[in-house]
Amino acid sequence: MPIRTASLARQLQKNGARLHLAMISHARSSPGADAKTSEPVRALIDERRALKEDQAKRKAQALLPKPKAVKLVKEVKPAKAPKAPKAAKEPKPAKKVAKGAKVSRADKTAKKAENVEAAKKADRKSAKT
Repeated sequence: MPIRTASLARQLQKNGARLHLAMISHARSSPGADAKTSEPVRALIDERRALKEDQAKRKAQALLPKPKAVKLVKEVKPAKAPKAPKAAKEPKPAKKVAKGAKVSRADKTAKKAENVEAAKKADRKSAKT
């Protein structure tokens, strides 16, 4: 049986209104306080009692713990084998200055100093000749 989620408050309200009208009409039709309740009024009172019992049952059921979803257990995967270490690379040979390659500042200053020294020696040689 599916769980009903609608409340019984509206049904109780309608039943109470019908019961009230039935009791007033009964009181007007039969004078005196000793008059027993009629069959329709008795049926409405029984229906109201049943609705209140159902409402109390639903409130009690709402307080009970709800079933919880089962937690999924993840499957444990086996560990991966470690990778083999890579072979060591051979060191690269020293770079040679190729034609059109950029020359460093230190090389430029060293070359300039050599040229100045060569120029000084060249002047002396030319003076001797």
